[in-house]
Amino acid sequence: MDKEFKGYYQSPIGIIEILAKNKGIFSINFVDNLSTPITNDLILNCTTQLDNYFKGLRKDFDIDMFYNKGTNFQIKVWDALKTIPYGSTCSYKEIAYKIKNEKAVRAVGGANNKNNLAIIIPCHRVIGINGNLIGYNGGLWKKEWLLNHEAKFKDLL
Repeated sequence: MDKEFKGYYQSPIGIIEILAKNKGIFSINFVDNLSTPITNDLILNCTTQLDNYFKGLRKDFDIDMFYNKGTNFQIKVWDALKTIPYGSTCSYKEIAYKIKNEKAVRAVGGANNKNNLAIIIPCHRVIGINGNLIGYNGGLWKKEWLLNHEAKFKDLL
């Protein structure tokens, strides 16, 4: 059986829990409570890369990761999210067009909400068609912080 590993990163906007198995990272999410970490090299590499991201030293991630769950549709959406450039945003409608399912705007929002790899799969870069910030599991203030953070470092990296 594939052993599960767990680590934490204290970001400027809250505690991030990182879960991994031997084949890669499968969950990066904001949490309120810590439990006992069981770390490995994957977790350590991910925390280092997150730390560099939050320090404005990294805009792309190079970690072994996999989708632990998700429908084919959700995986299409998550893969499309990975193409949104650092410091940029796009709408749910644009993602629906990108995956060639123009009528699936609400479903794109639902898939975005189920993203288990926060920051690495940049669901925070998806906004409403009118430019409003809508929907983020970590809270809208975190989404706004992440977008402002990326805007600040976009041209420096």
